[in-house]
Amino acid sequence: MDSITYRQYSGESELPHIMALVQHELSEPYVIYTYRYFLQQWPHLAFLAYPSQSSDPVGVIVCKQSMHRDVTNRGYIAMLSVHKNWRKRGIASTLVRRTVEVMKKHGVEEVVLETEFDNSAALSLYESLGFIREKRLFRFYLNGKDAFRLVLVVPPPEIDDEDGKVAQKGLPIRFLPPTRTITIPPLPYDSDDEVSSR
Repeated sequence: MDSITYRQYSGESELPHIMALVQHELSEPYVIYTYRYFLQQWPHLAFLAYPSQSSDPVGVIVCKQSMHRDVTNRGYIAMLSVHKNWRKRGIASTLVRRTVEVMKKHGVEEVVLETEFDNSAALSLYESLGFIREKRLFRFYLNGKDAFRLVLVVPPPEIDDEDGKVAQKGLPIRFLPPTRTITIPPLPYDSDDEVSSR
């Protein structure tokens, strides 16, 4: 069995390989501008998997990381694809782990993605890495299929009290996401003055 080498995206010369892998293995079509949007802004969040003795990648992950609604440092897995002849070898999970580790160095608080609701292999992979199903998105894809949005909540780094250094743990991370709350503004009147008529 060939060993796999993982490399960060290094430039436009790898774009045709990435496009070929994604277009061959994923159902959603992307135009070249979509790839460039991610790869030019977040090249450090794209990795390729190469078998030894080959210059053609067999796996790719393309991601981004930005502030979501000016509140949460969110990572997003836009594309993850492994050639069908190279699946079940841990390539996809290694690509996800490497990318999440880079995101953690940049303060990520959560990582999200969407996948087709009936893609049991993808759901199993992500759930084994600690992602949970956040919600179902109806008719999300161009082919009319529903999707699940998955989320991995990344805890803040642990501080070692003795020397003040950050001690981080690796994946998998398994726990519930923080509750999502909304602030209810105060009432415009004093409710103590009101008397119920019931």
